[in-house]
Amino acid sequence: MTDLNMIPSPCYVIEEKLLRNNISLIKQVKERAGVEIIVALKAFAMWKVFPIFREYIPYATASSIQEARLVYEEMGTLAHTYAPVYTDEDFPILLKYSSHITFNSLSQYEHFRPAISANENRISCGLRINPEFSVVETDLYNPSTPGSRLGIVNSKLKELPEGIDGLHFHTLCESSSYDLEKVLEVVEQKFGHLLNQIKWLNMGGGHLMTREDYDVEHLVRILQTFKAKYPHLQIILEPGSAFTWQTGFLKTNVVDIVENNGIQTAIMNASFSCHMPDCLEMPYKPTIRNATEPLPGKPTYRIGGCSCLSGDYIGDWSFDLPLKIGDYLIFEDMIHYTVVKTTMFNGISHPSIALWTTSDELVILRNFSYEDYKSRMC
Repeated sequence: MTDLNMIPSPCYVIEEKLLRNNISLIKQVKERAGVEIIVALKAFAMWKVFPIFREYIPYATASSIQEARLVYEEMGTLAHTYAPVYTDEDFPILLKYSSHITFNSLSQYEHFRPAISANENRISCGLRINPEFSVVETDLYNPSTPGSRLGIVNSKLKELPEGIDGLHFHTLCESSSYDLEKVLEVVEQKFGHLLNQIKWLNMGGGHLMTREDYDVEHLVRILQTFKAKYPHLQIILEPGSAFTWQTGFLKTNVVDIVENNGIQTAIMNASFSCHMPDCLEMPYKPTIRNATEPLPGKPTYRIGGCSCLSGDYIGDWSFDLPLKIGDYLIFEDMIHYTVVKTTMFNGISHPSIALWTTSDELVILRNFSYEDYKSRMC
């Protein structure tokens, strides 16, 4: 096993064995259910490990011209593309790098329809639908809240425009197969009259099938049953988190310990705001290796980030021994929706990125420098 002291700090470390376990499980679901499962770059875009993905999963979904180009160049395939809005400047590029393009509104489809018709490559077009139903409790991640800008509601879609091959819905977030079952019931109720007119149905992301308590067998049965009901449909799922769930960590170090009104804060050389933004946005409390919820009598600390943002902290955790300057902190499950959402606020450098291989070697994939920060400024 790699010595943690060998890992630079701060550093995101992807564990290849765990990554392969996840992708292998997803491939098994794909084959057993007879569906297509593709990786969503919005959750994970570390292209240097895409060769591992390509051994199991050949396709990916994109939400921008940059992601679409990355899919084409590093996954070696055309992208399934969806974005809430497309611009006249970007659309020709998306046509070059996409096999499927899903539109968020009827007006966007009609606007770009001439460009699609004139394009030399056949693009399969779809519409995003909004079933106005979701089990996601956090509004920030719920695309079906009243007044949502995402997707077309059934009252606005009594019939399909000419040239539409598919429908796309996305209402889940780290959800269960039972949540999907509920959503499918509503989709059939509200959009069932259109399902016999299309070639494919994209069920979006949020299918956290690699979580330990996820009922994979139930998912397979749901998908098989739905396919039996609509045998003409190609079913597509595009999970993000599931591929890299629990496949790596973020190593940081304690650089100072301060006390104020009886609260001890261990300040690390990383930032929740810059490097773990979902912890503050959701919010949620991550897991720190060898730490617990606060326990009376144990050394207890609030953990603070190194940025100037007052709210760049989460607490509290208890440890077996008092923390010291130089001790490292290991934040578990920090691969999905981390690097893709990091910022350079305060000029704070990104953590390095490393791969912990199946042969127990640490391979540094990327270090970041002043030039990375400067090149983003003007």
